[in-house]
Amino acid sequence: MSNRKITINLEKIATDLEKRKTEISGIRASSQQSRDIVELDQSKVGRLSRMDALQSQAMSLESERRRQVELSKIETTLTRLQNGNYGYCLRCDEEIQLKRLELDPTVTLCIECATKKGT
Repeated sequence: MSNRKITINLEKIATDLEKRKTEISGIRASSQQSRDIVELDQSKVGRLSRMDALQSQAMSLESERRRQVELSKIETTLTRLQNGNYGYCLRCDEEIQLKRLELDPTVTLCIECATKKGT
């Protein structure tokens, strides 16, 4: 990547990703209670309250799933940064466009390969 006309600040990317990883971990810890099993004791809450609780739990579980996917992408990106292959497409091994990396530093495919894949 040293032959790029515009250099990428790899240290800044790594620092930003580590910060985001810490943020996500904090959110995961603070949202654990909303993902806990919903109490279905009818004497404690009414039917609508249970339905609200179940819906809230489902939304929290989906949010957690998305956070887990983001963490996985961050970990993969940090590994690629350490290995020296960050910024190269996993399919064609060409450089990923700088603008694409700026928008999402965790992308692993160039725009051409991503378009072929349908993402």
